[in-house]
Amino acid sequence: MKIATWNVNSIRTRQQIVCEWLEANAIDILCLQETKVIDEAFPKTPFEELGYHLYIGGQKAYNGVAIFSRTPLQDVTLGFAPIVGDTTAENFDEQKRVISGVAGDARIVNLYVPNGSAVGSEKYDYKLGWFKVLKEYLQQLRQKSPGELCVCGDFNIVLDDRDIYQPKKDNHIMNSPAEKQALQEALGLDLKDALRKFSDEGGQFSWWDYRQGGFQRNRGWRIDRHYLTPKLYERAISCTIDIEPRKKPKPSDHTPVIVEF
Repeated sequence: MKIATWNVNSIRTRQQIVCEWLEANAIDILCLQETKVIDEAFPKTPFEELGYHLYIGGQKAYNGVAIFSRTPLQDVTLGFAPIVGDTTAENFDEQKRVISGVAGDARIVNLYVPNGSAVGSEKYDYKLGWFKVLKEYLQQLRQKSPGELCVCGDFNIVLDDRDIYQPKKDNHIMNSPAEKQALQEALGLDLKDALRKFSDEGGQFSWWDYRQGGFQRNRGWRIDRHYLTPKLYERAISCTIDIEPRKKPKPSDHTPVIVEF
């Protein structure tokens, strides 16, 4: 089984790129972020014709998540509230950033973590609050669904300097100590980064800024990842970053990350 995560930065704009990539790659489950479209306007037909079942949760112009699966998923939920309740979820479900479903013995959790804008900003505080709810969400999922867990998506955080083209100061967004601690607390002690099972090397990036030749100069960040529970981590046989879609005309600024079991 192959599971891919990809921030497409507008599914309608990247529709052809995504279709061509799926036609060329044997992907069983594709988790998308930043689809930027309401559910009624999502371009379902091209992907259904490729044999995928679609599970989507979007909003106009911003955010949005989706899961495409070759086989139907079970127990699909959108947002935090179905797991933690409305009171705990508070206003964090207004932005469509979480979708989850079960495939076989594993629950797939697809996340689009808030960017946070700038350290100390209102959006930064929102990001830290969002992580507190995510921690409760993942804890309750583990209690209610004792099977394996694959938590993937755009995390908008790096955890060490190997994942940035050059080291950043602690007050740089996506690299601040509070963000890193919040993510690590949400993941708990046993969810492990799939890529690091196979490579300790730096310079493996999944996002490059459109500006200043970011991709051409490989000035990237690795912010798109798969985190796996121990048994699923043991079953993983590869985790790769496919940079080919980033070379296309008018690509997403992110590229797919694939884990295979």
